[in-house]
Amino acid sequence: MVVLPIFPLPGLTFFPHTLLPLHIFEARYRAMVTDCLARDRRLAVVGLKPGYEATYEAKPEVYAVAGAGEIVRWERLATGRFNILVRGDCRVRIETELPTDTLYRVVRARVLEDAVLQGEGGRLASRTDRVKAACLRLLKCQGQASPEIVRAFRSATVPGVVADRIASAVIPDPLLRQELLETLDVGRRLDRLAAALDDLLRQTTS
Repeated sequence: MVVLPIFPLPGLTFFPHTLLPLHIFEARYRAMVTDCLARDRRLAVVGLKPGYEATYEAKPEVYAVAGAGEIVRWERLATGRFNILVRGDCRVRIETELPTDTLYRVVRARVLEDAVLQGEGGRLASRTDRVKAACLRLLKCQGQASPEIVRAFRSATVPGVVADRIASAVIPDPLLRQELLETLDVGRRLDRLAAALDDLLRQTTS
């Protein structure tokens, strides 16, 4: 179990193995970042469930699975705001919210590991290649396949990492992004991502 402050955001899903730049302007989250930097620099970024607007200033409902990581770069502005860069390193499942006297929310959470079914490891390589190929086709159709992006995708080999990075970079639907974040079975995550990329490609070319 880990204890983490949470940064709830609407329409945002934070995947492991990705970098997330954030501009921090609300007083409660400026306090959170200040405290994080004084401790271990770790926090979780979690999506707000639909309907959050009515209770945004209090404690709106958040998804149970979030991305957690470390603030690896930060800049405090003259206004007291922050620009930070968070590097995602794991999924967590929020088990309980803790009582606190801070302006921000703190939870106890369990770290979630990627799951590979017994005997499936060898088949993941072909599914990973399929996802990478579909992503590159989509980016080329969208005019976004720069040489740097092509090299980055081709050099990535770990199936779970590939799925997370592509989902973060390419999938626009927040509900699907959350579904992919919650899918611990790497094979299922790759299959769902491949189908979503095929759908996006059809939409782009139709």
